[in-house]
Amino acid sequence: MTAARALGSHVLDNPAWTALTGPQSHLAEVRAKAARFQAEITPFTGLTDPHDPLSWQDLAALVGPGATTAVIGPAAVPAGWTVLGTLPGVQMLGDTLEVAPDPDAVPLTESDVPAMLDLVERTKPGPFQRRTIEMGNYLGIKENGQLIAMAGERLKPPGWTEISAVCTDPDHRGKGLAARLIRAVGHEIRQRGEAPFLHAAASNTNAIRLYEQLGFSLRRRPDFLFLRTPDV
Repeated sequence: MTAARALGSHVLDNPAWTALTGPQSHLAEVRAKAARFQAEITPFTGLTDPHDPLSWQDLAALVGPGATTAVIGPAAVPAGWTVLGTLPGVQMLGDTLEVAPDPDAVPLTESDVPAMLDLVERTKPGPFQRRTIEMGNYLGIKENGQLIAMAGERLKPPGWTEISAVCTDPDHRGKGLAARLIRAVGHEIRQRGEAPFLHAAASNTNAIRLYEQLGFSLRRRPDFLFLRTPDV
């Protein structure tokens, strides 16, 4: 591992915080050492230092008592917080992703949100809410006017953009639609001079295999924690 990727010294070690306090600060609510995205965008929050108790205190005050939130990769959770679920994950870099625009991929807009939410509900690619589309560009492939596959952008740490919400209608899987959309979203990211990366559940071996075939490589294995803040 190069020095640029050494854990603890890279913006991707703490991607939610570096996105919320950097390129996506316009979508953020910040309290000193903690930040979160505005309601209905995404449940992910960021801590300036997960080892610092003051960061957790600020996050609890920001989110509110007895509320739920999601944090990427803290080493431990302070007393009083409840772990509702833990999802082991992988973080992958698209260093050798071969990108290309796709003639069938169309930009998705706010008018497409109901169809996007319906597709997400049926395919479960991860957290996606009514305003998630505000995080970046989303592309979709439609058939007879119906959205059958999509992919887009989520976290944006400085110099990077996460490819997310990659999903295909079950009746249209096996046609290579996900790969085409990943390459197309990656093309837009590279056009801006940024680098693509992504997260996936460690258990989703089929998706990870596809990402590896497309040119993504494993960087680290963060956990995704879904938490409830202290009641008081």
